[in-house]
Amino acid sequence: MTTAGDIMHRGAQWIPSHETLDRAAQLMRELGVGALPISDPNERLCGILTDRDIVVGCVAMGHDPSKVTAGEMAQGTPRWIDARADISEVLREMKEHQIRRLPVIENKRLVGMISEADLARSLSETEVGHWAESVYAISGAPKTR
Repeated sequence: MTTAGDIMHRGAQWIPSHETLDRAAQLMRELGVGALPISDPNERLCGILTDRDIVVGCVAMGHDPSKVTAGEMAQGTPRWIDARADISEVLREMKEHQIRRLPVIENKRLVGMISEADLARSLSETEVGHWAESVYAISGAPKTR
């Protein structure tokens, strides 16, 4: 059985909710990633911040990224998966919620992230195609092949 822990990218890091978006962008650059899980003061997942969130939700709106915090950008219910979860559960979670990045948690701690690249390395071309079709589909629109 292939698990989330088997395919995840290890070494994921939190951005604390009180950190500013300019610091988040710097950390993304340092880590070579496009998304960071956001942690609350108790190191619990409270959202995910993407580079696109910073650009579209802050800079393009005329806000100063040195004054807006990661926590202010956190929206909705954060999704995550246990490191022991089967790959089928990973795919179901990502498909159901149309998400492209999924934090992996073990013993209430962030241990990794699963991204599109991780899926591409671990699944067959057909499986990746079905996953991409479901995640990128516009809600309510007929899916094309």
